[in-house]
Amino acid sequence: MSAQRVMVELRKFSPRSGFNRLGRQLCLVAGLIVLAMPLGACAGDSSSLWDKMFSKDETVPEEPADKLYNEGLFLMNDKKDPKSASKKFEEVDRQHPYSDWARKSLLMSAYAFYNAQEYDSCIGAATRYVTLHPGSPDAAYAQYLIAASHYDQIQDISRDQGRTEKAIAALEEVIRKYPTSEYAVSAKTKLEGARDQLAGREMSIGRYYLKKHDYIAAINRFKTVVTQYQTTRHVEEALARLTEAYMAIGIVSEAQTAAAVLGHNFPDSRWYQDAYNLVRSGGLEPSENRGSYISRAFEKLGLARN
Repeated sequence: MSAQRVMVELRKFSPRSGFNRLGRQLCLVAGLIVLAMPLGACAGDSSSLWDKMFSKDETVPEEPADKLYNEGLFLMNDKKDPKSASKKFEEVDRQHPYSDWARKSLLMSAYAFYNAQEYDSCIGAATRYVTLHPGSPDAAYAQYLIAASHYDQIQDISRDQGRTEKAIAALEEVIRKYPTSEYAVSAKTKLEGARDQLAGREMSIGRYYLKKHDYIAAINRFKTVVTQYQTTRHVEEALARLTEAYMAIGIVSEAQTAAAVLGHNFPDSRWYQDAYNLVRSGGLEPSENRGSYISRAFEKLGLARN
C-alpha cells in the first residue's frame, strides 16, 4: 500500500474540516511504517531486523570442573604431557573461577608448568596461588615451586647471578614462612647450593684480580666469601688466598690471622698447608688477632679459636 493510499484511508476517519488529533497521529505512524517497509524488504525474510533482535544466543556450554581437572591429571600422569595438562587446569580456572576446583587447578597448573620447564609461567601461577590462598595447607608447596623455579635457572659462575639471588630470597621465604613444613628441609639444601654458587662467583673474580696483582680488589672478593659464605666449600681457599694477598702487601697480622683460622677449622686442608708455608716463609707463625674481621666472622658461627 502506498503512502498516498494510506493517507486517503485515514481521511475516512476524519471530519470534513481536516484531521483531528488522533488522525494526525495515525497518519504519522502509518507514514513511518510505509517508509520503513522498503528497508525491511532489502534485508530479505531470512535475516530480518526482528529476527536478529530476538534470535536466541547460542553459546558453547561449559564443561564440568571435575571433568576438566581429571583430564588434566590424566595428561599429567598418564600421558606425561605437562603442557597440555596445564591448559586443562587453566580452563578450570577460566570457566569455574570461584570453585574449589579452581583453587586446586591453579596449584596443579603451577606444578605442570614446572615439569614442562616453563619456569616463568610456574612462578606466575604459584605466586597467584599464594596471594589468593595464603592460609591454604598447600601454600607452602606453592612458595617452594617459586623458589625451585628460580633455583633451576641458576647459571654457571661465569654468567650473571641474578637468578641465584632471586632463588636465595625465595628459598629463605619458604624457610621463614613454613619452618616446620617438609619443603623447608629441601629449601635449606637448595639454599646452601645457591650460596655456594655465589661464593664460587666471588672466588672466580678474586683469583682474576690476584693474578693481575690487584691485591686490594682480590682481598675484597675473598673477604666477601669469608664474611658471608663461611659455610660453603670455598671458604678454605678464600682464607688461603687472603693469606697470600695480605702477605703480598705486607699486612702480616691479617695474613697470620687468616692462616690461624684456617688451621683451627680445617687442619687437614691442603689450603692450610699452603697458607702455613707462606707465613713461615716470611719468618712468622699463624697467629689469630681476635679484633680482625676474619676472627669475628667465624666467632658468629662458634668456629673461632677458644
